[in-house]
Amino acid sequence: MRSLLVLATPFIPAACGTDTSPAPAGPEVVVETIGDTTVVRTLSGSVWGAEATLVPEISVGEVDGPEEYLFGSISSIAVDDDHNVYVLDGQAQHVRVFDSAGGYVETLGGRGEGPGEFGYAEAIALLSDSRLLVRDSRSQRISVFGPGRGQTDQWGFDAGNSGSNHPLHTDVQGRTYLITRDLSSTDWVMHIIVLGPDGTHLDTLPEPSSPYEPPLVVAEGEVEGGYATYRNAVPFAPSFQWTVHPSGHMVTGLPADYRIDLARDDGILRIERNTDPAAVHADEGARQRDNLERRLQANIPGWSWNGPPIPDHKPFFRQLLAGRDGRIWVRLWTEAHRVENTDHDPEDPRSDPVTWEEPLRYDVFEPDGTYLGVVVPPGGFTPYVNPVFDGDHVWGVTRDALGVERVVRFRIVVGG
Repeated sequence: MRSLLVLATPFIPAACGTDTSPAPAGPEVVVETIGDTTVVRTLSGSVWGAEATLVPEISVGEVDGPEEYLFGSISSIAVDDDHNVYVLDGQAQHVRVFDSAGGYVETLGGRGEGPGEFGYAEAIALLSDSRLLVRDSRSQRISVFGPGRGQTDQWGFDAGNSGSNHPLHTDVQGRTYLITRDLSSTDWVMHIIVLGPDGTHLDTLPEPSSPYEPPLVVAEGEVEGGYATYRNAVPFAPSFQWTVHPSGHMVTGLPADYRIDLARDDGILRIERNTDPAAVHADEGARQRDNLERRLQANIPGWSWNGPPIPDHKPFFRQLLAGRDGRIWVRLWTEAHRVENTDHDPEDPRSDPVTWEEPLRYDVFEPDGTYLGVVVPPGGFTPYVNPVFDGDHVWGVTRDALGVERVVRFRIVVGG
């Protein structure tokens, strides 16, 4: 069964700053039902009608000052319903808690092997009852803090003592999603351990995947001690993306197309958007090729690239994220521009005189697939520590020119 509905969605005012200009007409949307899949395709326009920016409201982090406001290396952040902020400092190996105004509250955990201590803490998350979870792969456990002050617990898991750079996820039912290595596989295959609100093992799920196989650069040749083969994905080839939605379902997408699937109890919501992919500049592609060739030739002298070619355009997106409110945030691939490398060393063949930088941009969708618009974060905003999104606010990590890290609460402002 297939049904089709074409809509011009009316503009929905959002609490994202004051804008006295005339309301835009809103996006042009096609809604199509194919079996148990509902496709919401945005043909043009957006609800916001203009780009949105992030305006800082609260900043936590100092160059000099009280020790509790100095961060070594922020690994993960979390935010509760009252806008209290939890910051895992990977260098210090503890979690610091700050209130909604940025004031220091307490420090949780620390290095060690006892209850509430970490062998190596990697990521944090909050359950719906505000208990804090800290994943510690080295100690093979999740440390639990709360709900009362001073209360601690720990949940064991088996990941073969292997670390993970994946975030820690929870859902509105109080379940925890632990992404770790599948020890039954000889390859580096990941799976998802699902824990209940009390840490009970509920399920083990395969990591979401796609039948798509990215094009590979294969380098083979004689090396000292034998024969070696190296395989690397072609630069700018699409890479399958996924994340866990607060509903407990998966958000997945292969960015060869602008198509994102959100699983639901009643089927699939498919989000599509008509837009053009970012171009790969000829010099940008050549630099990526040269860098990859250089790395592979360091392992196999005399090897040369014989294909496949660098694409002439980039994938549509490079990361999928879900907000606490269920909105879907899509970190886009964008067109890069040349920047002079101030640290260029003419004597070092690995040092390039120019680098290529991409502006950071996110597309934002409501949980029903409505396209709100694009958000452009300010300079210094890093996507490598996953931001926290909730309604009209974003908490993210920023780094200044000196490398000083801060956690900043931003407000989304349309046309700001």
